[in-house]
Amino acid sequence: MFSKPTRCEKIIQFGEGGFLRGFVDWIVQLTNEATDFNAGVVVVQPIEKGMCDQLEAQNCVYTHMMRGIKNGAPTVITKKIDCISRTVQPYQSWDSYLALAENRDFRFVVSNTTESGIAFDEKDLPEKAPHITFPAKLTLLLKKRFELGLDGFVFLPCELIDKNGSTLKSCVLRYAELWGLGKGFIKWLEEKNTFCNTLVDRIVTGYPHGEEAEPGWPQDKMLNTSEIFHLWVIEGPNWIVKEFPFDKADLNILVTDDLERYRTRKVRILNGAHTAMIPYALLSGVETVGDCMDNAEISAFVKRCVYEEIIPTLDLPKEELLDYAENVFERFCNPFIKHRCASIALNSVSKFKVRVLPSLLEYIRRTGKMPENLLFSFAKLIEFYKTDMTDDDPEVTAFMKTADVRTILANEKLWGEDVSFLTEEVERRVNA
Repeated sequence: MFSKPTRCEKIIQFGEGGFLRGFVDWIVQLTNEATDFNAGVVVVQPIEKGMCDQLEAQNCVYTHMMRGIKNGAPTVITKKIDCISRTVQPYQSWDSYLALAENRDFRFVVSNTTESGIAFDEKDLPEKAPHITFPAKLTLLLKKRFELGLDGFVFLPCELIDKNGSTLKSCVLRYAELWGLGKGFIKWLEEKNTFCNTLVDRIVTGYPHGEEAEPGWPQDKMLNTSEIFHLWVIEGPNWIVKEFPFDKADLNILVTDDLERYRTRKVRILNGAHTAMIPYALLSGVETVGDCMDNAEISAFVKRCVYEEIIPTLDLPKEELLDYAENVFERFCNPFIKHRCASIALNSVSKFKVRVLPSLLEYIRRTGKMPENLLFSFAKLIEFYKTDMTDDDPEVTAFMKTADVRTILANEKLWGEDVSFLTEEVERRVNA
């Protein structure tokens, strides 16, 4: 099963973890099969210890398994992924890493170095390589590319931070200034490279430990699993699809000049639904998201939140919003993913501020009415913080546990503004 075709190396990938292998590499695989893209991926291990040795032991070939609900029924779809040509480990061979700059066929750079990976550290110096940040490593690769007189790259970072592409570019430019790499290099960075902001959406669950004993289970130590749903929104120029023709592979990928409305959709509907229902669920003794969907009362409640009070505050076409919401609830029902409510409840106050409160306030602004369900969710959040089940900053926990409703709502530090005008509405719903 570990044989593979030889392909033209076009993509440098920083990160060998489950997400990129179950998202970007899966996308490349399907694009290769549907078109003449014929792209090979070279995986760079961004940290000293990782899984590249395990990948190489299988010729960089592995099985990806998607599991979820499709057309109302539990579905499992497997795909052999053979688009990774090789791996490079900078901590073992820095020269092999820098040699990537010499290949003029490389066009795209993808990454997932965790939320803290795209960072600038003024203590980073070239002579410390490879023990420097991901953007610093990247700056040195780009410097060599520039010195060779080659064009730059299209960057498609997948880190879960706002404006990931712009942030990555900013870090690279700061290193160029810090290290005195010259105006010519900076001009080349600006003119010959394209840094795209992206939004990724897929739950990748990695290797399914504990299931190996099942009959017919693949003998694949790099086996990867995910849900079926996927979405990649790329804020960048339309010509990207001419070079990376994923539009011909029946994939849920959008290239847009306005990513923010899609980020808002995800945060308000997907994340907002989670955050709105979790305190209510835990107060009711419900343990997983799947259990929430099986609970008629909680399921009906969270659907009212989304369909009646969140969607009316968003500006994308209604049909598009309804379709996304249907996908969200289908994902919540995925029997293959045990998403514990307690883990989602981490830092619920800050999550409520970002994910739910904007919908609540926008609903009032647009309709002049009070959103019954989102206010109930706010009440349940406060009620939840009066218990010992919370997992949050000790200062936040102590305040929420002892303060009355009006004092909690007036705390601008927690909510970004004084929302005590909601006191009577929230108090009516506490312990309701």
